[in-house]
Amino acid sequence: MRFTKMQGVGNDFVVIDASAFPQDGDLAALSLQVCERRFGIGADGLLVVGQSNSKATPVTMRMFNPDGSEDMCGNGLRCAGLWAFARGWTAGEREFSVATKEGVRNVRVLESDAEARHGQLTVDMGLPRFASEEIPFCGPTGAPVRNFPLTIDGETFSIHSVNTGSTHTVIFGDEADDARFTRFSPIIEEHPLFPERTSVQWAVPNGDCAIEVRIWERGVGETLGCGTGACAVAVAAKRQGVVPMDAESIDIRSKGGVLRIAWAGEGAAIAMTGPADVVFEGEITID
Repeated sequence: MRFTKMQGVGNDFVVIDASAFPQDGDLAALSLQVCERRFGIGADGLLVVGQSNSKATPVTMRMFNPDGSEDMCGNGLRCAGLWAFARGWTAGEREFSVATKEGVRNVRVLESDAEARHGQLTVDMGLPRFASEEIPFCGPTGAPVRNFPLTIDGETFSIHSVNTGSTHTVIFGDEADDARFTRFSPIIEEHPLFPERTSVQWAVPNGDCAIEVRIWERGVGETLGCGTGACAVAVAAKRQGVVPMDAESIDIRSKGGVLRIAWAGEGAAIAMTGPADVVFEGEITID
């Protein structure tokens, strides 16, 4: 099976054409195989990208984590968009729609090289969701999760949780050292308050409109970048007054690079701008 290895701010993916895999095939099992870094190709996720018959929504995307769970992914959406654009699936249009697990998302290719192997894209990430049942979080129905005191092994964290296409929990404060990061992140991910688990974003403000972040993704572990996570950090920062609500955009800086997030406030969709790059292409034999 042919594949393309892509990355966006260090968040890397194996991309395949949906038509190259049987419709009744086990995509979760495929993700387990190809994402394995020692015995497979190695990636933070598998992107299954398809061409639809709809002119309004010419592209489809599904994303699977290395543990086989299906999720939404902003960095993956940019990679899938550039991959589909390079194959002519958008009829040359630089602005088009992609059908995802979380609904239809608009993608715009701002710039790319001649072969569309490297590009800068803006993607619509939809509306953030704050109600506990939408995160989901085991709290009062309809209540947001803001400044919630989560105590683990005697240490209390003030957490802010939001669903930006995937469940995220943001912790503002000083940079988490390796010991605290690796100790507490998986415990928070698997905490009973999060029935579908949660990713964890350790966020450190750095200037008026910039935030440094260290990322623990559910089903993956530490990653260099996370698109839905960057959106969650930006939204939480505005809601908490860490960044002015009237700021046009916020730069979220992770180990893999910078994502620019724009969110106007309650009732507004999130826009994310960042890179997408082809790393290499190849062929793999599937068990």
